[in-house]
Amino acid sequence: MRTKAKVPDEVTIRQAPAITPEGREDQMIAYAIDLAEEQLRNGTASSQVITHYLKLGSLREKYERDKLKKEIELLTAKTDAIKAEKDREGLYAQVIDAIKSYTPHDSSVL
Repeated sequence: MRTKAKVPDEVTIRQAPAITPEGREDQMIAYAIDLAEEQLRNGTASSQVITHYLKLGSLREKYERDKLKKEIELLTAKTDAIKAEKDREGLYAQVIDAIKSYTPHDSSVL
């Protein structure tokens, strides 16, 4: 009689710790989200976890995220405009220098 090998429900792969603090923080966040998901599936999640994910799914939260995206786009556009203005100022200075080089320096010519 053959017996089937037991296969674990979930295979966990252990990752090496991240090198940078930011990477490590991202790993910890991912672990916390995985744990929260497991708790929600098992029905063992605390009311805080449930409330957190309910808020994330709310219409207000979606509008807030959209607003933040638009604000970031606006700040990026303003930054680009400031950089472009600085570039124009440099070009204006070059044009003025070029015009000055064509002007006669001898006052008796006039």
